[in-house]
Amino acid sequence: MARGCTSSEQRTEAGALGVEFGGTCQLSPSGRPGTSSPTRPKLLRTVRGFTLLELMIVISIIMILVAVAVPIYNQSIVRSREAVLRQDLFTLRSVISQYTLDKQKAPQSLDDIIQAGYLRQIPNDPLTGQANWEVVQEDVLLAVDQQDPGISDVHSASNLNASDGTAYSSW
Repeated sequence: MARGCTSSEQRTEAGALGVEFGGTCQLSPSGRPGTSSPTRPKLLRTVRGFTLLELMIVISIIMILVAVAVPIYNQSIVRSREAVLRQDLFTLRSVISQYTLDKQKAPQSLDDIIQAGYLRQIPNDPLTGQANWEVVQEDVLLAVDQQDPGISDVHSASNLNASDGTAYSSW
């Protein structure tokens, strides 16, 4: 029989199960005699949140990782734009050369290349975001057709410097 049970109903249930308790006898939510309630607050005290110091350490570690990752990300963006610029310049120069060899005269504008079907559209300059390429007109004496000078080269219209220190407009 259970010692310290307050009601006769609790004593009978505890005695029928053959359970003896040293403290007060209470029924658990399942209807069986359980332990006394003074042990529950001890369990709740051991389950705690994070301390302010732990949170500050985690936040500072995250900030250090972000401080390292952001410059690397920005540099990768610049390098990818430079790679796109190199590819676009190569393509435009190649198409100008093909047009000049096929038509026996240099194109007068970049629109001539589109109208002749060499390109679908003029690519946007990755640095300015527009199709505003600086064209270099060839000298009359160097032209295949001595009557009409035309485009011999293109450059970026950006006035920024590349990661290697050269101006994009000199590429």
